[in-house]
Amino acid sequence: MAATALPIADSQLPQTGEVAYWPLYATLFASAAIVVGLIWDISWHRTIGRDTFWSPPHVLEQLAAIVAGLSCGWLVLRATFGGDPAAKQGGVRVWGFYGPLGAWICIWGTAMMIASAPFDNWWHNAYGLDVKIISPPHMVLAWGMIAIQVGAMVMAVAAQNRVGHDRRLRSIYAASAGILLTMMATVIMEDAGIANDMRSPMFYRMVAIVIPIALLSAARASRLRFPATTVAAIYTAIQLVIIWVLQLVPATPLLAPIYNAVTHMVPAPFPLLLIIPAILLDLALPRARRVNDWLLAPLIGVGFVLAMLAVHWYWSSFLMSPAARNWFFAADQWDYTERLGPWRYEYWNTVPAAAFTLALLWTFLAATISSRLGLWAGKVMARVQR
Repeated sequence: MAATALPIADSQLPQTGEVAYWPLYATLFASAAIVVGLIWDISWHRTIGRDTFWSPPHVLEQLAAIVAGLSCGWLVLRATFGGDPAAKQGGVRVWGFYGPLGAWICIWGTAMMIASAPFDNWWHNAYGLDVKIISPPHMVLAWGMIAIQVGAMVMAVAAQNRVGHDRRLRSIYAASAGILLTMMATVIMEDAGIANDMRSPMFYRMVAIVIPIALLSAARASRLRFPATTVAAIYTAIQLVIIWVLQLVPATPLLAPIYNAVTHMVPAPFPLLLIIPAILLDLALPRARRVNDWLLAPLIGVGFVLAMLAVHWYWSSFLMSPAARNWFFAADQWDYTERLGPWRYEYWNTVPAAAFTLALLWTFLAATISSRLGLWAGKVMARVQR
């Protein structure tokens, strides 16, 4: 798909009164509904088992994709045939049509999500049932979801950059970035979400690869005072609300074998304490404005890993203690397919100190690369106006 952007002067860009807010709200709603549907769907598999395509979480995800696709399609048709030269000049051209860059990303994501549905159904018919997050059809679905969330964020940041003093646009952008962070944290939840893994090299490697790029790209392009903290707080709030609500919903397994007779929806693990490195990031970035990004990236990457290590090494002990086995922290809740045993209160995938230290060095490198990409992406997004 070839895409080209037509040059346009800043004075020709739409002003505050010309911003179409409802597509921004529509794509933000779709983005939020997708991540809620995904977390709900994972809980559905862990509690009830493999169901038909028309399970409530699947329907919510696909309806959200349609909302995003239709609203962004309207933007493209309006820019192409609406008779507004500024809208056409300020858009991105794809196959003779014009529209905002974020709208094109959302449309592509909608197509991916819809295509993943028959692919997922065929996969299960061919290879059997699964409750894994990572499988080929799930990855097609995940890329479509992420594309819609990235598209929503790009649409919001473009509007924010054109109309810098509008607090609504700043808030919409922060919310879309928080939803994207929630999505990315959910995708790596199997390896970087459970307390039993918080003393394993894999846990820190996965968060180092995924989280810095999400936090930094959002923080650099945002015009809020504490952007990374705000984005991390939105991620935490979304996760907590879903965790607290799901535990109240009665549900029982429908597929054998059933080794753990659950009676309510099994929630996701308690959210990662990303708020801590986010606060440190917001304190550090304003003081490092004159530092070259190539030097700043390793400082941020190493600092992020050390902050995560300092917090989660001991936080995991609490999450595996009796004090966390309640509705608020939602600890010690397992799939219906699990044979419960003392392994629930043990650390998994631990390695000797020397091996952990060596793994940590590679984790520092991964975090540095992720931070550099995040700084670059944030700088690019801060200039997006289409």
